[in-house]
Amino acid sequence: MHLDVLDLRNFYYRSALGRAAQKVIRQELVTLWPEAKGQMVVGFGFAAPLLRPYLKEARRVLTLMPGPQGVMPWPPEGKNVSVLCEDTLWPIETGHVDKLVMLHGLETTEQPSALLDEAWRVLGPGGRAVFIVPNRAGLWSRSDATPFGYGRPYSLRQLEIQLRRHQFFPEQAVSALYQPPSANRVWRKSAGMLEKIGHKLPFAAGGIVIVEASKQTAAPTRPGLGEAVKRPLRALEEIAKPIPTPETARVQP
Repeated sequence: MHLDVLDLRNFYYRSALGRAAQKVIRQELVTLWPEAKGQMVVGFGFAAPLLRPYLKEARRVLTLMPGPQGVMPWPPEGKNVSVLCEDTLWPIETGHVDKLVMLHGLETTEQPSALLDEAWRVLGPGGRAVFIVPNRAGLWSRSDATPFGYGRPYSLRQLEIQLRRHQFFPEQAVSALYQPPSANRVWRKSAGMLEKIGHKLPFAAGGIVIVEASKQTAAPTRPGLGEAVKRPLRALEEIAKPIPTPETARVQP
């Protein structure tokens, strides 16, 4: 079940732990996608904290918030780009999205398969998506003090299998949030160091799994036979090689 938008807002914008998590995840996203000039960037779930770097250069930025979660205006300044929608019915034309970010969407929806189908539908040719989910083996999925302690956590393998089933091709994966999900001042002061050290640790040590995937499309069909004929017909071979008659077979002097 989706979390409440007020709880998500309070975590990411009004708590030290949430602001630290926002900073780490956004940096990972910007590393994957350093720019989005002239592109359409869409977030689903509660991806608004991650989309600010693209507001100026992208052709359009839109953040979709699911109905059970609720919606909040965003950004606080300027024109609102937040839209309330259903998990499986997005107000976007097919094939128009260049980049899609999903945070607190896949693990909390009651219709993960239909949600992934809708994400695939709106992505255009060459479109890319980033899926951010709680790591099943990490500490963050075991604590209900953060939004990552709710819903269905994933291992990297589980997420990649799910994506492939819905015609997404995983391109690269990273893990993040190696700092403990604690508001303790000692952990907050050492958060930056722990994140740097964490990237040298096994993948399972991180609190979240981040997978970038591209949209797979079926190869175009060609007219005619799909495969070469293994044994070509030989019915007309003898036309070029007539069978000799006794008269034509006689040796000429």
